[in-house]
Amino acid sequence: MTEVCKVIFAITVLLCLGTGRPGPPMYRSVRSFIADARHNWLLALPAGLYAINNYLKFAMQLYFRPTTTKMLGNLKIFTIAILMRTVMHRRFSVIQYEALFLLVAGITINQLQSCGNKGEQIPGGSLLPAVLCVLGSVTVPSAASVYNEKGLKKHMDTSVHLQNFFLYFYGMCFNLLGALGVCLYQQRSFGSIFEHQTRVTLILVVNNALQGILSSFFYKFADTILKKYSSTIATIFTALMSWAMFGHQLTVNFLIGVSIVFVSMHQFFTFGDKSKGPPGAGLPVPGQPSAMMHSPSMDHIRMSDANGIAVVAGEEEDKAPLLPR
Repeated sequence: MTEVCKVIFAITVLLCLGTGRPGPPMYRSVRSFIADARHNWLLALPAGLYAINNYLKFAMQLYFRPTTTKMLGNLKIFTIAILMRTVMHRRFSVIQYEALFLLVAGITINQLQSCGNKGEQIPGGSLLPAVLCVLGSVTVPSAASVYNEKGLKKHMDTSVHLQNFFLYFYGMCFNLLGALGVCLYQQRSFGSIFEHQTRVTLILVVNNALQGILSSFFYKFADTILKKYSSTIATIFTALMSWAMFGHQLTVNFLIGVSIVFVSMHQFFTFGDKSKGPPGAGLPVPGQPSAMMHSPSMDHIRMSDANGIAVVAGEEEDKAPLLPR
């Protein structure tokens, strides 16, 4: 239902703003639809991975408590960094790797307060499935995020709304196949999936759809690492608002975790890769504001195909800067 909501939103935006390219739009011509689908075929990979991750989220609940699942999910940050290094050829300095470690440590310290002292009780026969679920929950969504970023940035001249439509369309198809497979396996009707739906369920569907739509803009114009930091800051802001409006207690774990996260953020965005260009080219100049530009990932996508990376189409060197290096 979430993917259907995203597809409806994307179609509405395309009807209002257009596809951003000459010729008949894809919703009026089958030939244009096929051409645009082939142009954005790379987005089918993250769409399929996201669909697999939807089932992994529920499978993790069979073996771990929600708090443990959330803490294990923090390991995705390391996987994302490795994939960005191998897939996007994004360079990280040693201090940036240390900053990512601090980010994971800060988030984990904040979450320790809700884990309790009781360990996980996993039956011996379920140990292997539990381990596979952990590996899948760490690698699958990380690969989906990185390949989503690569698919969106491969054609920077293509409208993000058009790309979003095909990402959600592919995702809707994969999730539909998964739902049909579950129904056949459990020998139940397809309509039974929609039983016991409430207003709360619909609100959650719309909320998840809006989060997915916003994430696409992060992947297109920023990068996956920045999205992780922004999600952490949103969590901190939510905790502060809960304290101010509802009187929720701020624990020592929260204060220590927030401090570590802010140190991590300063390290990561201040001590980036300085290996490109002449000596001292990447260092800030005293008295002058820091240079602003697109996501650092853009520099590594704009390489030749000889290095295994696609060239960004239509990208101009003097394009308006967006994000700090």
